[in-house]
Amino acid sequence: MPSTPVEKVSSGSPWEPRIGFSRAVRVGPQVFVSGTTSVQPDGSVLGKGDAYAQARETLRVIGEALERLGASFGHVVRTRTFVTDISRWEEVGRALGERLAAVRPAATMV
Repeated sequence: MPSTPVEKVSSGSPWEPRIGFSRAVRVGPQVFVSGTTSVQPDGSVLGKGDAYAQARETLRVIGEALERLGASFGHVVRTRTFVTDISRWEEVGRALGERLAAVRPAATMV
């Protein structure tokens, strides 16, 4: 049986090597992205206390991983967004809409 090539990218997160995961993985034509936050490589949180800034940074990291694997937000078919304070969903939703409004993937926010 022929082997399907696997390509992995890292965002520089301090947890990737410690826990044993990649930011994103391409297997054949599909790209899978790990859960992503606004945590920086030094462990600090970009936009602490600002849900919109955190969501934008999270999407920036995801977009960079997609690009490194030859994909883009235009290829996204499913999203799952977890927020710690659902009353701030509109801030997170605004950031998502800036990247995904034209794509309109199947989506969940909890």
